[in-house]
Amino acid sequence: MYLKRITLDRKRVKSKSDYPFCIPVIQNLEQLEIESNVTFFVGENGSGKSTLLEAIADKCGFHTAGGGRNNSYEAEATQSDLGDYVKLSWMPKVTNGFFLRAETFHQFASYVDSLEGDFSKYDPYGGDSLHHQSHGESFLSLFQHRFHQQAIYLLDEPEAALSPQRQLAFLRIMHDLASSGQCQFIIATHSPILLGYPDAKIWSFDRDRIAEVAYEDTDHYQITRYFLDNRERMLMELFKDEE
Repeated sequence: MYLKRITLDRKRVKSKSDYPFCIPVIQNLEQLEIESNVTFFVGENGSGKSTLLEAIADKCGFHTAGGGRNNSYEAEATQSDLGDYVKLSWMPKVTNGFFLRAETFHQFASYVDSLEGDFSKYDPYGGDSLHHQSHGESFLSLFQHRFHQQAIYLLDEPEAALSPQRQLAFLRIMHDLASSGQCQFIIATHSPILLGYPDAKIWSFDRDRIAEVAYEDTDHYQITRYFLDNRERMLMELFKDEE
């Protein structure tokens, strides 16, 4: 592992009512220990998981709309509101890596197309423009061809473009990289498939403080399992007010 600890410099926080310090888990954050090569952030929308992941990317020097240290392009909403208040502790420090942000991946693909040079610029993405591939294909091309060892990868909802089958394919790619001990993943996700990765550490953002949670205790697992086992009953309950 490379990233060992995330610390919030609370002395610099002027007001807890300002964003993002009004988010309960950010307001109460002091330190978060990273103890696994694969770490998941889970929680409802607005719980702060993507905000913290973006801050980590900012401190790593990655483009906060998506990319690595050497990617520079104009994009909307690229300023991290938390990055200036976060300190990262490394052992050893690594500068290689990538920040995948599903909602701005289209802008990153356009940036790659705009680069000067021949078609070799597409080598890290499967040899073709990311725009010429389906959304899911472009994600897998990135994972397969640009992700290598001795790096940290920060992924914000990578399942957004992946079918269940391709989520399984991604799990295999992640396993091949993480099991080497030279590759680290921190992933914000809603996917019960991705969360099933063995021996991963799962941090829940659904309470006032970030807390470790077992896979089977996540809402993602429990709701999905209950729906699959009780589909008709759950739908009847969900739609009963419409009758």
